[in-house]
Amino acid sequence: MSAQPATTNPETPDTADTPDTAEAVDTHCPYCALQCGMGLRRVPDGVAVTERTAFPVNRGALCGKGRTAPAVLSSRVRLTEPLVRRHATGPLEPATWEEALDRIATGLARTREVYGPDGVGVFGGGGLTNEKAYLLGKFARLVLGTSQIDYNGRFCMSSAAAAGNKAFGLDRGLPFPLEDIARTGCVILVGSNLAETMPPALRYFTELKENGGKLIVIDPRRTRTAEQADLHLAPRPGTDLALALGLLHLVVAEGRTDEAYIAERTTGWPEARAAAMAHWPELVERITGVPLPQLRETVAHFCDAESAMVLTARGPEQQAKGTDTVGAWINLTLATGRAGRPLSGYGCLTGQGNGQGGREHGQKADQLPGYRMLNDPAARAHVAEVWGVDPDTLPGPGRSAYELLDALGQDVKSLLLLGSNPVVSAPRAAHVEDRIRSLDFLAVCDVVLSETAALADVVLPVTQWAEETGTMTNLEGRVLLRRKALDPPAGTLTDLQVMNALASRLGWEKGFPTDPEEVFAELRRASAGGKADYSGITYRRIAEEDGVFWPCPETPESPEPSEPHPGTPRLFLDRFATPDGRARFVPVTHRPAAEEPDEDYPVFLTTGRVLAQYQSGAQTRRVDELNSAAPGSFVQLHPQLAERHGVSEGDPVAVTSRRGRAVAPARISRDIRPDTVFMPFHWYGEGRANTLTNPALDPTSRMPEFKICAVRVELAAGS
Repeated sequence: MSAQPATTNPETPDTADTPDTAEAVDTHCPYCALQCGMGLRRVPDGVAVTERTAFPVNRGALCGKGRTAPAVLSSRVRLTEPLVRRHATGPLEPATWEEALDRIATGLARTREVYGPDGVGVFGGGGLTNEKAYLLGKFARLVLGTSQIDYNGRFCMSSAAAAGNKAFGLDRGLPFPLEDIARTGCVILVGSNLAETMPPALRYFTELKENGGKLIVIDPRRTRTAEQADLHLAPRPGTDLALALGLLHLVVAEGRTDEAYIAERTTGWPEARAAAMAHWPELVERITGVPLPQLRETVAHFCDAESAMVLTARGPEQQAKGTDTVGAWINLTLATGRAGRPLSGYGCLTGQGNGQGGREHGQKADQLPGYRMLNDPAARAHVAEVWGVDPDTLPGPGRSAYELLDALGQDVKSLLLLGSNPVVSAPRAAHVEDRIRSLDFLAVCDVVLSETAALADVVLPVTQWAEETGTMTNLEGRVLLRRKALDPPAGTLTDLQVMNALASRLGWEKGFPTDPEEVFAELRRASAGGKADYSGITYRRIAEEDGVFWPCPETPESPEPSEPHPGTPRLFLDRFATPDGRARFVPVTHRPAAEEPDEDYPVFLTTGRVLAQYQSGAQTRRVDELNSAAPGSFVQLHPQLAERHGVSEGDPVAVTSRRGRAVAPARISRDIRPDTVFMPFHWYGEGRANTLTNPALDPTSRMPEFKICAVRVELAAGS
C-alpha cells in the first residue's frame, strides 16, 4: 500500500488538449468497491496521482493498482479507434464511427426481426457508472425490447444480496460506514483476503486490534489477511454453512442468545434455532475440519464483546448454497442481538467498483431502477411513467448472468457487451468462450482489446474513468462523484454517447441523453420511493459532502421547505426494511458442495485474486509494474500434496476438472490445506482458472459455484 504521489506517462497525444495544471482534480480509483479518493493532475511527463487525505474511506492511501491506474490511459495499451470484422473469418480492422455504429444497429435490428426481441442479449459490467448502468437497462428494455440483460456483478455479491433481502428487507453491502469497523469489539471476517483485494481497508482492522478488538478470519488458506487475525479458522472449502450453524448451536447451548432482542426485533427464531441445533459441535468439527476448541473460542470472542460484526465476501457467497450460507451468518448476528445496533451487524464486502449501484438501477435481469422488482406492477408503472411508455411494453425478468452466457448462439443470437470480459471471468470459461464464438453477432464497448473483445464483430473504444464524469456507489452505500480530469483521445466516445447514437439509429430520437448529470437527474426520479432511493442526491451534494449514503429521498418542498434528507450512513437502527420492521430468521441446513472430491477428482480447487491484478486482468495486465509483481497464474498446494505427486517449486502442474484442464507453475506452501489447491483467476490461456470452475447455480441468487470444485493434480507432461 502506498500513499505517495505517482506519475504515469499515458503519452502526450492522449491528453494533448488538456493544459498542464498545478491543481489536482478530485476523483476516485477505477478499480474495487472501496472507490478510494485520489487526485489527478497533468504534469509535463504524464499524469500524476496525488493524495486525497481528507476523503474518509482511504484517507489518502492507495494500493499499487490505484497508484498505477493512469498507465491504462496510454494509447500504447488502450483502444483509440473502432474496429470491425468485415469478413466472418477475417481480422478486426480500423473503421469510422459511422460504419461501426451502423454495423451494430443493423446487426441488432436484424436479429430482433428474425428471432424476436429476446434473440438479442445485453451483458453489462460492475464497473460501469450509475448513469451508464441505468441507461443500459433502459436501452435494453425500451430500444431493444429484450428481457435478456444481466451483468457480471451477478458473480460478485448476489448471494449476500439475496440473503440480506430475506432477512432485513434491504440489501446494501455495508449497513454502516467502514469507520465503524475500527470501533467495534469483534469482527468475524468470512472468506475475504482484503489485504490483497482491498489493501487500504486493512487499516480499519488494524485499528480494531489497536483498540482492543478481536479479528477472526475464516479462510481455507492462511492469507495475508489471516496472518493479521487473532484467530484463524481454516475450514474445508464449501463448509462455511456448517461452520456458521455450529457456532449458532454453541451460542444457544451456552445461553448466549439475546432473548429480549429476539422477541422485540425479529421473527422466525424457533425454526432457525431448531435447524441450528441439528448441527452439534462434534458433527461440525467433522464436516469442517475446524477443531472444537476454535469453535468455542470464536463464540467467546464474538459474544463477550459489547459490539460485534460478521463480514462476508466471495468465499461463502460464490457457492451454489451461497444464499443459505450468508443467511446462516446473518442468523448468528440476529440471535446475539447484533444486527441493527450501533457498531454491530452483518455486512458484505462488495468487490467490483460499482457492483452495488450497477444492480440497483437496472442492469440485473429482474430489477428496475431504485432496486424495484421487474415483476411488481407498481414498480413497472412508476418506471414506465418516468420513461414515458406503457408499463405493458416493458419485458419481464430475463436470465441470470451465467444462464444468459450459456444461451448465447442458441436462444440468444446477438450480444451487446459493455465493460466485461467473460471469456476469462465466467465459470466454465472454455464453454462460455465457445458460446460467444457461436453468436451471429457480437458488439463490445471497452477501453482495451480484452480477450472477449477480440472475438467481436465490432469493437467500440470508449472513454475511461479519468476522462468522464459519473457517479459510483461504493461498498458502504456511499454515492460518489467521479469527476472528469482529462480530455479523452479524439477517437473515443463515452458509453452514454454510444447508447444515444445506437438508440437514434434504432428509432429512439429522445430519452438517451449524453450528459451524465442529465441522466442522473432522470435516475433520481426513477429511483424515488424505491428501496435504493437516490432522489435526494445531487452532484453538488456529493461534492460538498464526500458522498451521500442511500437511501436519501427528496424532501417535499411544500407547504414549507424542509431540510434535505441527510442520507443514511447506518441502516436498521430503528427498524428493518420489512413491512413490520422486524428482521427475519431464515432456517437453513448444511448440504455438500455441488461437486465433492471423489476417486477421480480427489482435491478441492478454490480460486481468488492476488494483490497486483484485478478481476479478469484486462486492464491491470497491461501495466508493467503490476505484471512484474504478478506475471502469471500459479497453483498453490501444500507440501504433502506436492510430495505425493512429485511436484517441486516452480514445476508446471496440471489441474483437471470435469470441465477442462489448466497448467501453471507450482507454489508450495503450508498456508493452504493439504486437500485443497488455489489458483488466481486473472489470466487467459493455459493457466485460466475458470476453465475448471463449476457453473452450478445457487437456486435463489443464481450465483455460480466459483469457490469449490473437485479436481485432480499431476505433474504436467514433459516436465
